[in-house]
Amino acid sequence: MTELGIPAFRSGTEAVPTSDLPLTGKDFTSDQEVRWCPGCGDYAVLKAVQSFLPDLGLRRENIVFVSGIGCSSRFPYYLDTYGMHSIHGRAPTIATGIATAREDLSVWVVTGDGDALSIGGNHLIHALRRNVNMTILLFNNRIYGLTKGQYSPTSETGKVTKSTPMGSVDHPFNPVSLALGAEATFVARTIDSDRKHLTSVLAAAAAHRGTSLVEIYQNCPIFNDGAFDAIKSPDTKADAIIPLVHGEPVVFGVEGSKALVRDDQTGGVKVVATADVAASDIVVHDAHNPDPTMAFAISRLTDSGYLNTSPIGIFRQVERATYDDAARDQVVTAQGGPRNDDTADRADRLAALIGGGDTWTIL
Repeated sequence: MTELGIPAFRSGTEAVPTSDLPLTGKDFTSDQEVRWCPGCGDYAVLKAVQSFLPDLGLRRENIVFVSGIGCSSRFPYYLDTYGMHSIHGRAPTIATGIATAREDLSVWVVTGDGDALSIGGNHLIHALRRNVNMTILLFNNRIYGLTKGQYSPTSETGKVTKSTPMGSVDHPFNPVSLALGAEATFVARTIDSDRKHLTSVLAAAAAHRGTSLVEIYQNCPIFNDGAFDAIKSPDTKADAIIPLVHGEPVVFGVEGSKALVRDDQTGGVKVVATADVAASDIVVHDAHNPDPTMAFAISRLTDSGYLNTSPIGIFRQVERATYDDAARDQVVTAQGGPRNDDTADRADRLAALIGGGDTWTIL
């Protein structure tokens, strides 16, 4: 269990190698110079991850980080774990292979809004659909930072950038809505500068069996500074952040002055003054609801006329069979033997599977 009382690792086998000695954040810090722009939100996320990883209780060699292309994708260099800086948009695909082949690993993907939602969009939605055992950290700064400031799939309509000098005419993706539409089993959103909330979401994501997607609002001080000022400024964040806590009414604002209720006209939800409605009318957040309809409706508040308001927290957290577990079970069934975790026995059964069955002679 972590300090937050959440199971630290989600493997389905009891033979997960754990750390023989207590580890600290320093043990997960590599000797590589961290090279991001001064003030980049990636620094805060990296520090939070390095400090959180010891809570998993795993050996460093049983943790692997896979990244694609972009500023966030430098992550594997800065962590003293196994890792791979892969190719543009394909990190979920490579991570799927790792998770399927090695159930004893804690597999993480680090990606950005451009990497994950542009060239990598197809790979992302299928990883979510398949429910592979991995945790995906999607850094969203609403801009292409590494390539110097072009608009990204999450940039707002009208955004003036180097590639859209007259303003973007694209309609942006909402990563949380996208994930819920793909029926991901764990979907959350957090903020780079809120260390406590970020760590608690990471703990829950790591404990979840299946694909966990965590969108992290991350400030780019060079090419899109202030994109999330509304939810970060002490003067406005009370009215801008809609905190989602499972089992609790969704209220926010100064002294809980605002609330979410169902919108009978649209079928979604809307923001009202808490004093104007009965307590029984206020939406109670249910992250464990098998039906993602309400979670999806809440996610749309980011785009549907509430541009300075963002729901923050765990939107969905449900159980469903995982792709890699099912694939390994099929291999065992094909081999005709009971599943066990003995390495030698696995090798023998794999050899029998490869060398057995139908064969053909090529003349």
